[in-house]
Amino acid sequence: MFSRLSLFIVACTALTLSTACRPKKPLAIDYSKELPAGTLALTKISPDQYPSFQFDAPTLHMLRTSVDNSLKYLDAPSSKTFFPYLDITHERATATCVAFRQLIDEELARGSVDPQRVDAAIRAKFDVYQSIGAPNPSGEGYSGSVLFTGYHTPIYDARLTREGAFQYPLYKRPTDLITDEAGEHAWRQLPGGARSAYPTRRDMESQDLLKGGELVWLKSRWETYVISIQGSARLRLADGTMYEIGYAGNNGHAYPETAPADLMLRDNVISKDQRNLHGMTEYFRLHPADMDKYLWTNDRYVFFAERPGGPFGSLNVPVTSMATIATDKTRVGGTTVYPKALPAFLIVPIPSPTSGSPQTFRGFMMDQDTGGAIRAAGRCDIYMGVGAEAESRAGHQLFPGSLYYVAVKGTAVRPTP
Repeated sequence: MFSRLSLFIVACTALTLSTACRPKKPLAIDYSKELPAGTLALTKISPDQYPSFQFDAPTLHMLRTSVDNSLKYLDAPSSKTFFPYLDITHERATATCVAFRQLIDEELARGSVDPQRVDAAIRAKFDVYQSIGAPNPSGEGYSGSVLFTGYHTPIYDARLTREGAFQYPLYKRPTDLITDEAGEHAWRQLPGGARSAYPTRRDMESQDLLKGGELVWLKSRWETYVISIQGSARLRLADGTMYEIGYAGNNGHAYPETAPADLMLRDNVISKDQRNLHGMTEYFRLHPADMDKYLWTNDRYVFFAERPGGPFGSLNVPVTSMATIATDKTRVGGTTVYPKALPAFLIVPIPSPTSGSPQTFRGFMMDQDTGGAIRAAGRCDIYMGVGAEAESRAGHQLFPGSLYYVAVKGTAVRPTP
């Protein structure tokens, strides 16, 4: 007897001139599609929908540090303005971090992590919220799928004055740049109190509008662009000392809906396998003149300042390698699309630091950052650390996965002194 598949194959073979039997290509998920106004990224789920929380343990000490940084943020009175998030009050967010830190301390004190014990503790003590992810391609509901990318802190050679090969500047925040209270929107302050849109990247670079405001000088224009996307850098000066710089504002323009890498792919100057930091670096090394064509499609421009002790995330606390994520923090009423400072659980392939091949990661990180290009429930950026190894992992991180958050049940746990 013919199976349904066999009948399908036979029918399609007979009707070679017809397109009716050709399998349709699945619709692609648009991970960058923003949520409708007023929509939050998380939804509370029932215990039967919980994933297994048997997580990877090698980064437990770093996770402990990251939790402490979230508590530092939550200690600031200004953090209260971003809560409640769904049924999570500011008090409950703080209690969550304290309870989560206690769980970590208990595992560290035992000297080894028992995955089943951790899973049971999460289920018993915490409520779980899942990211709705990107919209379903069909237009009905959400996929639950999140695209995970990576970011890092590069290390480059630099000088504090223009000399020799160091001809490409990064700029300080201009004195005429003003922002709203949340720092989400920016304008140019004009004489008399009026304001206007700040110039674009193309305008500032082509017309040298920022001359005199240089902070540091680098050897490569591409390096300055990479730093502007990553948001921080450690710069090696002539005497070998490290000069740490961090984000100090932007010109108020959004990242383009179509990224420079996608335009390069469309123009067939890079392949799909080269649609990453490494592929773009190599292309622009060979074709530096093409930077105008592609980089100027990104109107957004980032300014920097010396910021030792970092790198810092948007919560103004340090980010931690493989223990910090960045998500959409666009304001929705009194809160944000994703909540600030809470523990998040990731299930996603991540490149191995040794082989580079993707391996499924199951573990917790703290949501402590955002980015100009992270403007959707279907996006999440993992902070992967400082230097060349982190750059390699971040450059190859482009995999879909699942994202969950936890919040302690009730508010019985109180911060310790």
